Amino acid sequence: MASYDVIVIGSGPGGYVCAIRCAQLGLKTACVEGRETLGGTCLNVGCIPSKALLHATHQLHETHENFEKMGLMGAKPKVDWEKMLAYKSDVIGQNTKGIEFLFKKNKIDWLKGWGSIPEAGKVKVGDEVHDTKNIVIATGSESSTLPGVDIDEKTVVTSTGALELGKIPKKLVVIGAGVIGLEMGSVYSRLGAEVTVVEFLDHITPGMDAEVQKTFQRILKKQGMTFILGAAVQGVEALKTKAKVTYKLRKDDSEHMLDADTVLVATGRRPYTHGLGLEALGVEVTERGMVKTDAHWKTSVDGIYAIGDCIAGPMLAHKAEDEGMGVAETLAGQQGHVNYDVIPGVIYTHPEVASVGKTEEQLKDDGRAYKAGKFMFMGNGRAKANFAGDGFVKILADAETDRILGAHMIGPMVGDLIHEVCVAMEFGAAAEDLARTCHAHPTYSEAVREAALACGDGPIHS
Repeated sequence: MASYDVIVIGSGPGGYVCAIRCAQLGLKTACVEGRETLGGTCLNVGCIPSKALLHATHQLHETHENFEKMGLMGAKPKVDWEKMLAYKSDVIGQNTKGIEFLFKKNKIDWLKGWGSIPEAGKVKVGDEVHDTKNIVIATGSESSTLPGVDIDEKTVVTSTGALELGKIPKKLVVIGAGVIGLEMGSVYSRLGAEVTVVEFLDHITPGMDAEVQKTFQRILKKQGMTFILGAAVQGVEALKTKAKVTYKLRKDDSEHMLDADTVLVATGRRPYTHGLGLEALGVEVTERGMVKTDAHWKTSVDGIYAIGDCIAGPMLAHKAEDEGMGVAETLAGQQGHVNYDVIPGVIYTHPEVASVGKTEEQLKDDGRAYKAGKFMFMGNGRAKANFAGDGFVKILADAETDRILGAHMIGPMVGDLIHEVCVAMEFGAAAEDLARTCHAHPTYSEAVREAALACGDGPIHS
């Protein structure tokens, strides 16, 4: 049986990127995956299918809200839910087959089945034990739930079940106002569901810029979503075709109830390392189940590394990808590195929300003197023409050096615009560097330049 330089366990964004980079750097590589398709949660039941539904329902929203304003007349389109789900499945298929092609191209062996680690240097898949110099754990995460809430993926669902409901619910209750809850809530709201979001905290999107939070909630409310904040869910009772959600308001301890056809539990995710045998190996994990690693992604056991959602840090596909490349370079004798200060976060609703670096709240807590430059999309010609004038770009820069410390955006295509700031931060740029860079007109990107100008002598168009 073949002996490997590296066996990666898990083929999500962290695992498959790690495997490809290892192979590119000349290491004999295999990847363990028990699913029928490669790509992990992200490609199969996460990022990719949810974006397909967000895209389809945004097109529907445009036909209902904006087509007539542009002189595009005609009957409003009807939703064929089965066909929409088939489109989503087709998108998944194209992406997962793409990974399979890349594995063949890079001569990576796909070890089909669920992996465990009987000892350092060995990975067991099914009945076979494979020898390897190094093991990379990239097993990702799973949806977490609340006490008193049982998931059946039909009436009470996680994001997985929400991507393939049998029919569009009339009433959807979303527990948790984070990224997943708001994206999926947005999908069903556009499809005509009455969406109520119940959140334990007093604001949505925990950890994001406070100004973005307020603007985002106001826009989603205007789009038809209802928010109940500061509410602790006590339990969900699934009846034959309906569900009842009970919650207590934290301010006065009063108990309330909501009826729903479907309940989406979007209260975050937890590391998934089940069945690997980490405890017997002596691989250290935290109280919250995360694999402990050093600065080079090495665990407490020699020859075993871990990346992605199963270790500390934001549970983001692109963070896992960067770690996958970093650990591959480390194993090949290079200096693998990830800049954790420049990892963008995006919410793919409409408008989109994007952020990178420090928030104003964090800078205040750190006692760091900063200046904020802000520009409203309403002052952007392209945004006005496209009915996309909601939102703003805000850039935060050091008060003395003008170095960019963070950026927070809500508006059209900001999930793409944020990377201009990421590149600038990677080079240690000042807001003035961005402000002095010529931007094509008319583009959404001019709003980023205007926010950078606002850190200096002021924007032009506001």
